[in-house]
Amino acid sequence: MEYTEKLAYQSCFWYNDGLKKAKIRDLSGAVVSLRRSLQYSRENVVARNLLGLVYYGRGEVVEALVEWIISKNLKSHENIANYYIKKLQETPGDLDRVNQAIRKYNQCLVYCRQNGEDLAIIQLKKVIAAHPSFLKAHQLLALLYLHTGQYAKARQLLRRAHKMDITNEITLSYMHEMAQIRSQKVAKLKEEKEQTVTYNLGNETIIQPVSASLKDNASVLTILNILVGIVVGAAVIWFLIAPAVNQRRSAETNKNIIAMSEEIASRDTQIATLKSELEGYRVTSEDTESALQTAQSTQESYEAVIRVLNQFHEGQTSNADMLAAMLSINLDSLGDQGKAMYDEVAADLFPTMCERLYGEAQSAMEAADYAGALENLTKVIQMDSGYEDGAALKLLGDAYAKSGDKENADKTYGRVVAEHAGTEAAESAQRALDGVPDEPDDDGGAGSGDGDNDDNGGD
Repeated sequence: MEYTEKLAYQSCFWYNDGLKKAKIRDLSGAVVSLRRSLQYSRENVVARNLLGLVYYGRGEVVEALVEWIISKNLKSHENIANYYIKKLQETPGDLDRVNQAIRKYNQCLVYCRQNGEDLAIIQLKKVIAAHPSFLKAHQLLALLYLHTGQYAKARQLLRRAHKMDITNEITLSYMHEMAQIRSQKVAKLKEEKEQTVTYNLGNETIIQPVSASLKDNASVLTILNILVGIVVGAAVIWFLIAPAVNQRRSAETNKNIIAMSEEIASRDTQIATLKSELEGYRVTSEDTESALQTAQSTQESYEAVIRVLNQFHEGQTSNADMLAAMLSINLDSLGDQGKAMYDEVAADLFPTMCERLYGEAQSAMEAADYAGALENLTKVIQMDSGYEDGAALKLLGDAYAKSGDKENADKTYGRVVAEHAGTEAAESAQRALDGVPDEPDDDGGAGSGDGDNDDNGGD
């Protein structure tokens, strides 16, 4: 009991932490805290509902709907998840618009793979207009703007994305990239400013290159060289000025080479980072499509189980109709509670229907209606593969054999032998595999019903 209380306390603690972060739009942090809360108690309906709201706030409607459906099945009454799901269902146009936006977003990822940035930008603008809270669309469009050099538009989109989720790592990394680009532009402007001289002449501002002052200094040096003498001037030029000029040129050349190398390396790093981000978006789109299909399958399975359970308790639906619905349910998509509801109906319905369908299959075999026997026996095996100690499975193999499907007949006989070893059905199936027909003993051995009939006939 103390261990259970500790788990409940930890779940509530992380729920409160997620609630605080959600209130300040720290949606990424809220997702981490709420998932941790559900790790301690997966039946914490309040935490699950809030997690759905956080997903919805980031524009991830499919993930939000999955959480609310699970919450609804954990607690069907007095659960605000019912209100959220109802609101989505009341506005099918909005839900369809969101689905269209997700499809267009995935198409944009295909355009990016094909170097169609222009088409992707046009499509993403429509996605954001139709689904303004779609965070991933804002991030991808900002990335494309960065890639195409449209920094002002990228900055505007990143600010909007940051307001949606203030701690999202992708948004923060793009904003850091923007800051680096801005600092490089400021440094370039500063360097250009240092290469000019500005002064006022009356009411006018004169801007001249720095090289003008160097020319004035050169004329002064020429006059001094003439005064000192041709010989001394030539010596100064030869031994002092020429090496200095060559050294300065060499230093400037080396400096330019180093700067260009650093710039190329920086660009290569940026391109690699952007390619990595684009690849991440491609993987995310595939995960999104898979999550959508899984959510739809889960919803359909849960709705089918709930519908059959209501029909079972009301008693107004035939057993055949309920059985058809039960056999169409995908058990792998159900959680523990969904499987418990399924087992509740199956425990009462399956034995009755197995007995009924097995009897009908035997009658169909006697009437040579092998197709009808196959249909009924297939349902029996779906409900209970070991029904009548393998006799039903053996009869299914006989139906396949009678209908000319030897491959399925042999597979079915082999399954009887493997799963029901030591039973009469397994021995009969083995004889069928060996090509030995099932016939009564001729010698009228002990315990043989045929032997007793022969004795009576003799009398």
